[in-house]
Amino acid sequence: MPDTPLWQLGAADLAAHTRAGDISAEAAVEASVARMRAVNPQLNAVVVDTGDDALERARALDRARATGAEPGPLHGVPVTIKINVDQAGQATSNGVVALKDVIAPDDAPVVRNLQDAGAVVIGRTNTPEFSFRADTDNPLHGRTHNPWGRHISSGGSSGGAGAGVMAGIGALGHGNDIGGSLRFPASANGAVTVKPGLGRVPAWNPSQKAERGLLAQLMSVQGLIVRNARDLHAAMPSLIAADWRDPFHVPLPWRGETPQRPIRVGFTRETYGFDLHPEVGAALDAACDALSDAGYIVEEITPPCMPEAAMTGYRALQTEVARLMKPDIDTHGSPTIRAIFDEYFRQFEPFDETAYLQAIARRSHFAREWARLQETYPLVLTPFLPQPFFRPDRDTEGAEGVREVLGAALWSYSMNFLGLPAGNLPARLAELPQGPVPIGVQIVGRRWREDLVVDAMCAIEDRLGALAPALWQRMG
Repeated sequence: MPDTPLWQLGAADLAAHTRAGDISAEAAVEASVARMRAVNPQLNAVVVDTGDDALERARALDRARATGAEPGPLHGVPVTIKINVDQAGQATSNGVVALKDVIAPDDAPVVRNLQDAGAVVIGRTNTPEFSFRADTDNPLHGRTHNPWGRHISSGGSSGGAGAGVMAGIGALGHGNDIGGSLRFPASANGAVTVKPGLGRVPAWNPSQKAERGLLAQLMSVQGLIVRNARDLHAAMPSLIAADWRDPFHVPLPWRGETPQRPIRVGFTRETYGFDLHPEVGAALDAACDALSDAGYIVEEITPPCMPEAAMTGYRALQTEVARLMKPDIDTHGSPTIRAIFDEYFRQFEPFDETAYLQAIARRSHFAREWARLQETYPLVLTPFLPQPFFRPDRDTEGAEGVREVLGAALWSYSMNFLGLPAGNLPARLAELPQGPVPIGVQIVGRRWREDLVVDAMCAIEDRLGALAPALWQRMG
C-alpha cells in the first residue's frame, strides 16, 4: 500500500496498484468519493453525485477479479463525466434548465470506453449553459469555484472537471473542447490536458435529436483533464478505442512512429495585438528551458496563417451557431448567456452564406501551411492566454470582458479549426495581488501525434513539477 492518501494518486500510479492487487477498486473509489464529499460543497465542481453507484461498481470489479477476470488498464480509477455527455440513466442537461430531464438512453462512446477499461464514474461535472463559455456558471446548478480561490474563474466549459480533478475529486476528469473547453479549465486550475486532434476520440450522444453542424463536428473533441502529464499516457489509449457510432473516428494507435531526434520545437511569444504579461513570458521561458534541458531543440519561429486562421475559424463557427443554436439560446437561455452570445456575434461576426463556404474551403490552406511548418517543427510552443487567467464573470462585462476572455484566445480556437492536437500544462504559479494564479502554456503537435505533445509535457513537468501538491497544502 502506498503511503500517499489514495485520492492523491494519479491515474497511472493508482492503476498500477489496483492491477497489481495492492489496492482494491473499492478502496480506490471509496477514498475518492470521500474526498469529493468533503471538498465539493465549497467548489460545486460535481453537480451529480454518483458515488453510491460507483462503490457498487467497484465491488463488482473486485468480485470479477477474484474469479479470474483480467483487470482493465484503468481498473478502479475514479473518473468524472461532464454533464453535456450521455451517461445512461443520467440527465444530459448541458447546464440548461429546460434540459434537466433529458435522460440519456445509453452511454456515449467516451463513457463506454472509460468503463470498459475499468474506470469508475463517481460524479458528473458542471458546465456553463450550452457549454459555450470560458467560465462555468449556469441557472440550473450554479457556479463552479476555482480551488485556488474565488479571485480566479474555474474556466470553461469543462470548469467542473478542471476544478474537481485538481481538488482531488477523481484521478481523471472527462471534458470536451470546441474552442478551448479542455485547455481553459486546465490553465485556470493548474491542471494538464491534451486536446485531441480531429477524429481521435469517438464522439456521439445517443440522446441527441439531430446531427450537429459541420464545424461543430470538425472542431469539437472529447478528452481528459488530469493532474500529471503521464496520466494522459495511461488513460488516453482507452479513450480512443473505436466505436462504430462515430463513422469518422480514425482508428490509429496512441503511439506513432518514433520520430527523428532531437525533436525540434518551434517557439513563439506572438499574441497578435494583445499585451504579453511578464508572468506569461516567464512561464514560456521556463517551458523553453525545460525542453532544452530535456534534449529538445527549441527555436523561435513565426507561425503561419495567424491570426487569420483563428478569426476565420471562429467566425465560421459563430455562423453555424447563429443559424443552428441561436433559436434554442433565445428560447431557453438566461439573460446572461443571451447577452454574452450577442457580444460573441459582434466580435466574431457571422459570415453570409458565400463567405461561410469560402471560410470552410480556406481551412485546408491553413492546415496545409501548418503541416509544412511541422515537417520541420513537429511541436510548437505558444502562449495560451496573453494575460494571467481572468476573474469570474469577466465575460459578462461587455465588449472588453469578452475580448479578454475569448478574443485574446486566438491560440486556443485556431487549433480547433485546424484540427491539430494541443496540450496545456502549468509552467508557473504567479503570486499576484489578487492571489495565486496558475499560468498555462500550450504545445501544438503534428496531426495524430498527441503522444509527442504528452511526451513534451512530461519533460516540462519533470523539471518544473506539478501544481497539485502546492494546491492541496493551501486547501488544508
